[in-house]
Amino acid sequence: MPEKIAVDQPWAQALRELKEQLQALQDSEREHTEALQLLKRQLAETKSSTKSLRTTIGEAFERLHRLLRERQKAMLEELEADTARTLTDIEQKVQRYSQQLRKVQEGAQILQERLAETDRHTFLAGVASLSERLKGKIHETNLTYEDFPTSKYTGPLQYTIWKSLFQDIHPVPAALTLDPGTAHQRLILSDDCTIVAYGNLHPQPLQDSPKRFDVEVSVLGSEAFSSGVHYWEVVVAEKTQWVIGLAHEAASRKGSIQIQPSRGFYCIVMHDGNQYSACTEPWTRLNVRDKLDKVGVFLDYDQGLLIFYNADDMSWLYTFREKFPGKLCSYFSPGQSHANGKNVQPLRINTVRI
Repeated sequence: MPEKIAVDQPWAQALRELKEQLQALQDSEREHTEALQLLKRQLAETKSSTKSLRTTIGEAFERLHRLLRERQKAMLEELEADTARTLTDIEQKVQRYSQQLRKVQEGAQILQERLAETDRHTFLAGVASLSERLKGKIHETNLTYEDFPTSKYTGPLQYTIWKSLFQDIHPVPAALTLDPGTAHQRLILSDDCTIVAYGNLHPQPLQDSPKRFDVEVSVLGSEAFSSGVHYWEVVVAEKTQWVIGLAHEAASRKGSIQIQPSRGFYCIVMHDGNQYSACTEPWTRLNVRDKLDKVGVFLDYDQGLLIFYNADDMSWLYTFREKFPGKLCSYFSPGQSHANGKNVQPLRINTVRI
């Protein structure tokens, strides 16, 4: 009996260890299988996305090429029309002045002949009829002409063409405005509602409402998005703190708010003077080499994409991929300014005027 116990205990322990190892291997097999399935799915999605992106890029450049070709064709046609009009005007004037010149020369010949007459009686006898003979022979020049419009086709030609393309390029920076009814009472908005700054004076005596932020120093844009593609730019130069992005129209505006997607906010933030993060859960640190002066915000509502860019060179900063549940408003927080002069600069919606 003691021998059996002496054998059973090592056997049971070995069996238990082997089962544990088998379970670990089975768990590892399942995890590897799931990982491989995920990788294969990502592989297929990447290939599909790459194919779709190739098409998107090709269509975008082809549209620009087509617009440039159309603009070139229109400009050349305009040049030909200006040339034809100018040449016709010059040729008509050449013909008219040639006819006038012949008449002037005929008149001069008549006068020279009369002046060459030596007999006074004959000379005086012909003077009376001279006015009749010279009628229609004397013409004032009064030459007027317009310079050929070369300036239209020279100067900063590429810039001129670029500006003309703006009406056909979509999207371009939208002229958003801020909604004063949502602004925290310490925020000061410009008259045109495109600039917001934190005011160090006493809070403004503004009427409270469910729309107005009462703790977060924030303000929303006046336009709500529920579909389509939109792009805007925000000037953030010389600031040490700010938050910009999107907020659900129905998101809470009262009390201290956690700026994160689960609360209806999709934003990036500048903090600690020179750090940038996406307001995810937890925050995602952004790889930004140089201090941002201007941020571009791109929304494709139907595709569930919100992308942030460095608007100076259009380098990518961060992407939110979400299924947006309702209307979205642009969100702005200039952060609090300080008595030492830090963060006193406002946030400004960059409006491109063409």
